[in-house]
Amino acid sequence: MSVADNLRAGRDDTAPDLPDNSELRAEPAAPAAPAKPDIAANPYGPRFVAPLYLGSALNPINSSIIATALVALAAALHITVGATAILISSLYLTSALAQPAAGRLAEEFGPRRVFLAGIGLVLVAGVVGSVATSLPGLIAARVLIGAGTSAGYPSAMLLIRRRAHQAGLQAPPHRVLGGLAVAGAATVAIGPAIGGLLVGWLGWRTAFWINIPFAAVALVLTLIGIAPDAKTAPGVGGAARPANSPRALASRIDLFGMLGFGGSLTALVVFLNTLPRLNWPSLALAAILAVLLVAWELRAAQPFLDVRLLASNRALTRTYIRNGLTLLGTYVILYGLTQWLEAVRGLSAYQAGLALLPMGALSAVTARMTARRTKVRIPLLASAVLLVVGAIAMLFINTGTPIPAVIAASAVFGFTSGAGTVANQTVLYREAPAATVGTASGLLRTFGYLGSIASAAITGVAFHTRVSDPGLHHVAWILVLIAAVVLVMTVLDRHLARADRTR
Repeated sequence: MSVADNLRAGRDDTAPDLPDNSELRAEPAAPAAPAKPDIAANPYGPRFVAPLYLGSALNPINSSIIATALVALAAALHITVGATAILISSLYLTSALAQPAAGRLAEEFGPRRVFLAGIGLVLVAGVVGSVATSLPGLIAARVLIGAGTSAGYPSAMLLIRRRAHQAGLQAPPHRVLGGLAVAGAATVAIGPAIGGLLVGWLGWRTAFWINIPFAAVALVLTLIGIAPDAKTAPGVGGAARPANSPRALASRIDLFGMLGFGGSLTALVVFLNTLPRLNWPSLALAAILAVLLVAWELRAAQPFLDVRLLASNRALTRTYIRNGLTLLGTYVILYGLTQWLEAVRGLSAYQAGLALLPMGALSAVTARMTARRTKVRIPLLASAVLLVVGAIAMLFINTGTPIPAVIAASAVFGFTSGAGTVANQTVLYREAPAATVGTASGLLRTFGYLGSIASAAITGVAFHTRVSDPGLHHVAWILVLIAAVVLVMTVLDRHLARADRTR
């Protein structure tokens, strides 16, 4: 059985669980070099993990802070609050496309190189957003932010796996993988409060220039703490690499697959952003490009979106869907409730951020607790149940509801986000083929971004004319249906229990 056949089956049982990186594939026949003393003594020390955690948190930073700036931004640009939804969806659309692409490029060129390139884009985006004077300029900045921050997570996953091999470990410590999710959850925890404070003091442009210092620190930490990638470029499966012609490179990274995926997703987002008006041409184009993408990927030698793997490895596919729907629920509340608190309840950006602080704090704490566990079924069940509870609670929120009750209802989603994100990431690491962990990790984030894009569309429709109590209740009813689907999926997923018993 070939390596490709094993990957399509969902596992590479013919090879050890090794990282797919340049050091391993460049010299497959050579015996493993002994680990360096400093690596063997503390392979995952602060110097190594700090830039990875910060880099993977750059996207949540931009997700949480922008939520407190939308009302002020809309007033400054003389547009409706609903029109600012494109600043949310543009970042997530770009991220949804760029996450798996960054994972593939990290597998091809080396994770450190791609990680540094992403940080550079974030720096540029911070400058562009700081000087932009129109909505199109801000959209361009958000697109650059999405592209740059997308390199963080898949590159970090590859670097962590490579480090485990160098240290002679079969797998990285569970706490290290959990730390990636905890870093994002902690960012979401403090993002609304800090973002609201900065936006209140320094204006809505804070949501853009804040990237400059964060990216600068991440750049310095990466240069200091992460060893350079091997100079010799990898070959597929450890074989000698073919000539680096543009055609060969396009084939290895499946450029046409990337373009097809991007085109289909872009058309779908255009359809969602025009709701409640039905843009049938965009929806039809999305469907046509999706069909063509599947046909192409079934024939591609190294598919960008491995359709056969998704069809055969159903546990992995369910993880993608479950993660996307869970994050949809979280971000609907993050964006929708923030706008409602400012526009209906009259809170300032800083006060709205403080109101959501318990939600973020509980997300970080729950993520940390879940990261210490090796079992995943119970956290996923708890996440799904609490998502239902939180959705139902939102049905009873209105203008007369005391703010402490609103905060308590929103805090439920912190438990949901923290437990669901870490547990789904653990399932991904178990189920994804070792050779494509970068792309698989990027796809996990892609499904999360699809949920975030849908959340922006939902809030945009609900608050199409103005932010109001009925609009918030419309959001809550949609969330009830989504939560019910997540709960049913989790309860009926017998694979989770079987996988836990083997741990």
